[in-house]
Amino acid sequence: MRIFHKKDGGIVQLVDKNNMLEWPIELPLIFVEYIRSNKLDTYGDSKVKKEIEEYLEEITKDIAIPRFISVLKGDNYEEIILALTRIEELSKKKSKIDMIKPIEKYLEDLLNNNNKKISLLANNISKNFISAERKKQLDKKRKVMKEKEELFLVGKISPEEYANARKEYLNLKD
Repeated sequence: MRIFHKKDGGIVQLVDKNNMLEWPIELPLIFVEYIRSNKLDTYGDSKVKKEIEEYLEEITKDIAIPRFISVLKGDNYEEIILALTRIEELSKKKSKIDMIKPIEKYLEDLLNNNNKKISLLANNISKNFISAERKKQLDKKRKVMKEKEELFLVGKISPEEYANARKEYLNLKD
């Protein structure tokens, strides 16, 4: 266990990076992204947050990325397919897609792999990333569109401005 001491006397315990060597290859990346996204802001102590962020970077550089790359660039097709299958399952879930985002740049080499199963899995994962990104953009545009609609209804923006915003939103939606 890696222990971080907070000013208020509390502690934060995280798994030691040496223990992560026994985990499936995608799990350290998921762990890092989960702590960054969901837990880091809850710790309260800025010194501890900084120490944990440095530790997460250390895990990413020393464990997660090298292990992942070694499997993906390896010759063991079964191991690659197993890893990509687990990653594909995670990429289908909206709540998990950000956790596996660091993997995206390593998929490009696999898109044209000789093994059809590997290239299919890499392609599916890439499509899931694109779809998730598009959904994020749509959510942002939808929020802007709702604000514009409210402003239009109270007369704070012109019909032309509202029409242009609506046109932009509909173009993105298509």
